[in-house]
Amino acid sequence: MLAVRPTLPRAATADPPGPRILAGALALAVLASGLHAAVASPPAATSAAASAGHHANRLIREKSPYLLQHAFNPVDWYPWGEEAFTRARRENKPILLSIGYSTCHWCHVMERESYDNPAIAELLNRWFVAIKVDREERPDVDELYMSAMRALGLGGGWPLNVFMTPDLKPFYGGTYFPPEEREGRPGLPRVLARVHDLWERRPEELRHSGSRVLEALGRMERAPDTSRVALAALLDSAAALLRRGYDPNHGGFTAAPKFPSPGELCFLLRDAERSGRAGDRGMALFTLRAMAAGGIHDQLGGGFHRYSVDGRWVVPHFEKMLYDQAQLVWAYLEAFQVSRDQAFAEVARDVLDYVARDLSAADGGFHSAEDADSEGEEGKFYVWTPAELERVLGAADAGVVAYRYGVTPEGNFEGGASVLHRSRDLDETARRFAMTRARAERTGDAGDRQHLSS
Repeated sequence: MLAVRPTLPRAATADPPGPRILAGALALAVLASGLHAAVASPPAATSAAASAGHHANRLIREKSPYLLQHAFNPVDWYPWGEEAFTRARRENKPILLSIGYSTCHWCHVMERESYDNPAIAELLNRWFVAIKVDREERPDVDELYMSAMRALGLGGGWPLNVFMTPDLKPFYGGTYFPPEEREGRPGLPRVLARVHDLWERRPEELRHSGSRVLEALGRMERAPDTSRVALAALLDSAAALLRRGYDPNHGGFTAAPKFPSPGELCFLLRDAERSGRAGDRGMALFTLRAMAAGGIHDQLGGGFHRYSVDGRWVVPHFEKMLYDQAQLVWAYLEAFQVSRDQAFAEVARDVLDYVARDLSAADGGFHSAEDADSEGEEGKFYVWTPAELERVLGAADAGVVAYRYGVTPEGNFEGGASVLHRSRDLDETARRFAMTRARAERTGDAGDRQHLSS
């Protein structure tokens, strides 16, 4: 059975290669060594209905949908701005900066588990100045502190939780913290207690670490002089880097979690024309085919999910982003231009149909994303059981669809449900059910897509 939910809920691209900043090593080591110190476990998080009784915090005056989602948390949230900075400096308190966006699954989870929990909120309000940022409203803030966390070797993703000095210098952080220790992750109350203890006893070390982080980021932003480097050598180096990370079995350039990376795919397709390296073109085409067949591609509703939590593109993180659709359409169209394979053109049409139907706003604009959660459950809208298929399609057609799209009694997702993916091709399906390929295509693809989506 495949992994059904990412143990490490990171919703960002894999960390880029580069130097880790060692300035904060001492502080981070001390922090990590103390995360198992005894701290009383908080009570279970309050329900959404109970949290509705909380008084609104400052976020109630904001326009961002994400910030408004946190407006009734018991956490004394501030929006990004001078009011929060002034208080942190006046009271000499460290800042917890929490960054997310409205369709982020793990942002919702952390809110329910921690930020809506009065006991955890009390720790935050007592020891920190808490700032909440919508990355879609302030991409500049998100980019700066995401870079800082990656430079510290702490990874990146959302929700992004950054601890920093009152003068905004980051010294520690992470993505999702559970409300108690879980699967090797420290609980948020223990993290808060340890950071508070370090700030009380060794504030200058943390200030120094934060300063070194920002200095290092400044050096990284100053691009090296490449004027004397031949363009061909740079392109060859980039292609070689992708070849080293390539997965020849399933496509893509990283281990799980696996992201579509349309920029890299387009680069390989274009650079192969220059270099004549057919193998580079083949890597891109194979990856695009594997993605189109996988569960990362919504086989029923069209479009692509954010990333795959496994290495085979089967089980996705279910949110869908507008910018992913735009870039992937470009990649599939370029694949069609290179190969003349109509399958790539069909995927591009599929994505555009999805955007026109589900991400187009009535005023002529576009919605930025679709949430991973449906009715409070991750992926509920996208997964199927054999019984559900049979109820919609009837026993005979349900059997064909289940065989073609990998819907099994044990499932590949939570609760015995299955993410639709093309586990068998049309020819194999036709042989299994003693039907023509054309009938298998009508039954297993276009025909039942209308039934299932109605």
